[in-house]
Amino acid sequence: MRSLPRRALIALAAGLAMPRWVRGQATQRFHRLGWLSATELQHREPYGLAFVQRLRELGFVNGANLTIEYRHAAGTFEKLPSAAAELARLNVDILFSAGPEASLAALQQIGADKPIVFVAVDFDPIATGHLVNPARPGGRLTGVTAVQSLLPGKRLELVKELLPATRKVAVLGNDQTTGQLAVAEEAAKRLALELHVIHFKRPPFDYESAVAEAVRAKSEVLFVLGSALFTLPTRRLIPELALKARLPSVFHHAQWAEAGGLMSYGFNFPHLWRSAADMVGKILRGAKAGEIPMEQPTTYELAINARTAKALGIRIPESIRVRVDRVIDH
Repeated sequence: MRSLPRRALIALAAGLAMPRWVRGQATQRFHRLGWLSATELQHREPYGLAFVQRLRELGFVNGANLTIEYRHAAGTFEKLPSAAAELARLNVDILFSAGPEASLAALQQIGADKPIVFVAVDFDPIATGHLVNPARPGGRLTGVTAVQSLLPGKRLELVKELLPATRKVAVLGNDQTTGQLAVAEEAAKRLALELHVIHFKRPPFDYESAVAEAVRAKSEVLFVLGSALFTLPTRRLIPELALKARLPSVFHHAQWAEAGGLMSYGFNFPHLWRSAADMVGKILRGAKAGEIPMEQPTTYELAINARTAKALGIRIPESIRVRVDRVIDH
């Protein structure tokens, strides 16, 4: 009996490992998705994994009937246009913008006939003019928003409720978070809070110096704006530096609280990415991006790291305790 070539054996094993419904679909149509992000590790984040898993649940399996082409800018936004141009040359079927406005803008400059699905992490696509009518976007664009034109103010309100004696807050941001900063500044006026803004210009960012500056400015809280550039391995570094400096730290989604931040308030990020995968699935099945309404999730998630609170000697007031969705104790 003649043995199969090694390549054939690998292909056969991969096919048998797939669910039967995937094997059937794989012979029908092969798709290519171009994923553009600012940083290298985004697709390994919990929400990036959730996006790929949801596509698999919908019948689009990376390596079977789908190829995901990842391109990133290594944390330097100036490289996004060239990374986007690489995706254009690959002739993908659909484009995915995950994170900053600069990523979406880069994709809009290429492949005018290619649909784009976005997850707007650090910008508001309505305020920035990318969409006029979220219910019917038109054109080739749709996606999911994290409503950063609203939530920074809500987070500051929670800071004041959690730590009512707070007077000065250090705010960590970069060139992509100016819209969020404006919202925070407006809320600070209402709450009688003084903001000490620490603005990063270009990566790599010096987080140690930033936290040291917050301490020198006699800030009482470190308030980190949502940015696609603040990802792994920063996820652990900023909370660690803040805790060492005895600064309560506040973030925009629960992965930060899991990494040691005191508190987070925002949307469940894996759910946002799963919603974006649903949109991708509809488009790959023939729907037009411009006819799919932009989504704005309505369920917010408040997370508290109990271990960090204890280390800082912070007692969580009952008014917040009863609203907490996740208590992290590790």
